[in-house]
Amino acid sequence: MSKIITNLVEVHIFREAEDGLEFLLLKRSEDEIYPGLWQMVSGKIKQGEKAYETALREIKEETALVPKRFWVAPNVNSFYYAVEDYISLLPVFAALVDCDAKVQISSEHTEFKWVKADKVKKLLAWLGQRNSVDIIAEYFSNEINYLNFVEIKLK
Repeated sequence: MSKIITNLVEVHIFREAEDGLEFLLLKRSEDEIYPGLWQMVSGKIKQGEKAYETALREIKEETALVPKRFWVAPNVNSFYYAVEDYISLLPVFAALVDCDAKVQISSEHTEFKWVKADKVKKLLAWLGQRNSVDIIAEYFSNEINYLNFVEIKLK
């Protein structure tokens, strides 16, 4: 029987440009799993760490960005990993940064780019990631209030 694990997070960093939201995408290094793949910030939850703490740590480690505001998105991404026969459930977070914030990528990635919401979905490999972008873009572009984005106050 497959096991269910929850040891990863997914973090969508976005900024409010004059002509709409832009999402940050990172291209995975050749020595990483899924080399050359465009993705959002992601990472493993360390022992004793809360998922949102992991998300904030990974933002800092992978981009050197500091969010202005930070939310739990009302979505949980999932995937099946056949090699180890498990289903992974990932909490999804959204982080707003300043438009002029400077990105400094880690060695996990070779490049980054800011992409409009409708174009991001063409670059992300997995449906769950594309769905997360849809949910975040819909909420922050249209002020859809039936969605429940819980804001985590930053210190």
